[in-house]
Amino acid sequence: MAHFPDTPSFTGFNTPSRIEADIADLDVTGAIPPELDGAFYRVQPDPQFPPRLGDDIAFNGDGMITMFRFRHGRVDFRQRWARTDKWKLEHDAGEGLFGAYRNPLTDDARVKGRIRGTANTNAFIYGGKLYALKEDSPALVMDPATLETEGYTWFNGAMTGQTFTAHPKIDPETGDMIAFGYAAKGVLTREMTYYVVSPEGELKQELWFEPPYYAMMHDFAITPDYALFHVVPSPSNWERLEKGLPHFGFDTTLPVYLGVLPRRPGTTAADIRWFKRDNCFASHVMNAFQEGTKIHFDTPEAKNNMFPFFPDVHGAPFNGMEAMSRLTDWVVDMASNSEDFADIRPLTDTASEFPRIDDRFTGRKTRYGWGLEMDMKRPVELRGGSAGGLLMNCLFLKDFETGAEQHWWCGPVSSLQEPAFVPRAKNAPEGDGWIVQVCNRLEEQRSDLLIFDALDIEKGPVATIHVPIRLRFGLHGNWANAEEIGLLEAEAA
Repeated sequence: MAHFPDTPSFTGFNTPSRIEADIADLDVTGAIPPELDGAFYRVQPDPQFPPRLGDDIAFNGDGMITMFRFRHGRVDFRQRWARTDKWKLEHDAGEGLFGAYRNPLTDDARVKGRIRGTANTNAFIYGGKLYALKEDSPALVMDPATLETEGYTWFNGAMTGQTFTAHPKIDPETGDMIAFGYAAKGVLTREMTYYVVSPEGELKQELWFEPPYYAMMHDFAITPDYALFHVVPSPSNWERLEKGLPHFGFDTTLPVYLGVLPRRPGTTAADIRWFKRDNCFASHVMNAFQEGTKIHFDTPEAKNNMFPFFPDVHGAPFNGMEAMSRLTDWVVDMASNSEDFADIRPLTDTASEFPRIDDRFTGRKTRYGWGLEMDMKRPVELRGGSAGGLLMNCLFLKDFETGAEQHWWCGPVSSLQEPAFVPRAKNAPEGDGWIVQVCNRLEEQRSDLLIFDALDIEKGPVATIHVPIRLRFGLHGNWANAEEIGLLEAEAA
């Protein structure tokens, strides 16, 4: 008999949902913009079975993919599990077989050596395929129309690394997907890979290199000439896993590095440059761009660890105020002979995370950025529904050209999930379009999908799409136009 633990990761708004469903023509308040013809995909960790060890962190749940299909002013809903190797093995056994987050020492002997990935971190569209991504495993391919799982891909057998990031980038000039993998030779290994993939799924480049130390490397950035990797001290080792400690911890005594890899033919691991700075926490990246010999790397930076479930390796208690991150510009100068950063400067006083841009301008200097704001001055009656437990209660827009900011508050009994930008048209100016994001209705134990005019968020949603079920806290999602993913052909058939 299944029973989930009475802990924060499995109760309240984070109670496992485990719902696969098709719902036609969701109820809408307001009007869906008629230009929207495509689908918004997002993913949530949603465990199929109670944790094998009695408790677990929320990040270890099985990936559940949600698709909102927009057409003719209406929205249809489809939700399916990403049927990973782990999901299928446990489904057949009728119980959890894999143990703690990234700790194979805690697995059932029946699954020794099998891929432990959950495909629960990003739902990413590229080359007409839906990739369900988790950074400790290869990319899982799913059908973007039916959400049926096809399986893991090694890009026609050419990929030799064992891992693929949950945050690939698409180069707007070449159309290539740029990605990387850390722990690329297996659990706790220091080696990394850099990948370039064509829209046809051909692996055009795989480059191996090593960072200064092993750590979680969740995101990265590209510019036209470089790939940028920030190494932030959330390290691990076999001793931690043998003791049953959380895989990662945070080490305030280690420096932070930014690796700069030239994106040119013939590049080798020897060509990467490592710049060094003082300790901080940074996970996601908003964007990066070049100005002459200088490279700007824009990321939400916090003074200390933002993940309470990966505690301080020296035993210091979690510090919620020091975990508040703010967009920060890290600058390195490729003309310098020094390993020091050229500049580190805050871009705003607003605390935020989950940064997004108009992805058509990835790697170029952009004017606009959106994110999830953590405004502690707003009244709060109910909490929950956010990754890591932090209060994410406002949508935030920053105009980097004028410095102007906009803020939209979801109210005292709701919280928000990551925003995503949808362009009005393929060649629309930067920022001309909409923001879509899930809103957690904590009091009603259900969810809404909100649509905003991307450059006028303070007027509130232009449409609210009411979802009659609860969408558990999600991580990342993306939009795709119908013709990009064959939806029109699939529906005609």
